[in-house]
Amino acid sequence: MRTTTQLRNLLEADELIVAPGAADALVARIIEQTGFPALYFTGAGVAYTSVGPDLGLLGMSEMVSRLEYICEAVSIPVIADGDTGYGNALNVIRTVRAYEKAGAAAIQLEDQVMPKKCGHLAGKQLIEASEMVNKIKSAVDARKDRDFVIVARTDARAVLGLERAIERAQLYREAGADVIFVEAPESVEEMRQLNSKIQAPTLANMVEGGKTPLLPNRELKEIGYKIVIYPNSAIRVIAKAVSKLMNSLKESGTTQGEFEQMFLFDKVNDIIGLAQWRELEKRYQG
Repeated sequence: MRTTTQLRNLLEADELIVAPGAADALVARIIEQTGFPALYFTGAGVAYTSVGPDLGLLGMSEMVSRLEYICEAVSIPVIADGDTGYGNALNVIRTVRAYEKAGAAAIQLEDQVMPKKCGHLAGKQLIEASEMVNKIKSAVDARKDRDFVIVARTDARAVLGLERAIERAQLYREAGADVIFVEAPESVEEMRQLNSKIQAPTLANMVEGGKTPLLPNRELKEIGYKIVIYPNSAIRVIAKAVSKLMNSLKESGTTQGEFEQMFLFDKVNDIIGLAQWRELEKRYQG
């Protein structure tokens, strides 16, 4: 079954879709092997692990290059961060086609000006709602697979307030978006309010240390969310673990004291599927 159809089926089912974030194929494999039904391809995570802050510094081709590796590595649906679509409605057409070709099951598009900022940073600016409506329409028209999901994100909460964010969300749904993502609500009450007013599947973004309350998945489902993403939880853990490792190595002159914090050589090879590759190697060795 195509991953796009898998995601459509998940959207129609009763369960909350929990999609942890991955910026590389190794983390993506771990997410799938742990049993999650989908994953989120994080634009911020790609920025953190390449150029630095999430300030719109990456281009579409750079994102597609990383996305291809992730989609090849897993068989679960990948919900892919497409930022602003990297330009106007015409750029969105090219971006949707590139993401679909790379293997994504969904693309997320947002209504910030280009270059954008992380949704939990100050200083965001928005395009006009009418321009975003046209971007969504172009995305809907551009997809070749009707099951390919369009996620429309609005950052209007921080700029114009919650009511205007909900108004934009409703316009984006009418334009053809399959899922609505109101970024950075600042209280549980706001989360309940937007879910009561938006007649569409909604997405919650759990950012540790961000503006939105970090709620258990069961409570997010009760509020009305259909998808929850944890975009950079893995990266935050990795950053802390690597910092601890490097300090230990510098101070002790060995990594032996950190073995309990590691997957050793064989375990990492299990995760990345070395055994399957070795079997193929034997099959085709002359």
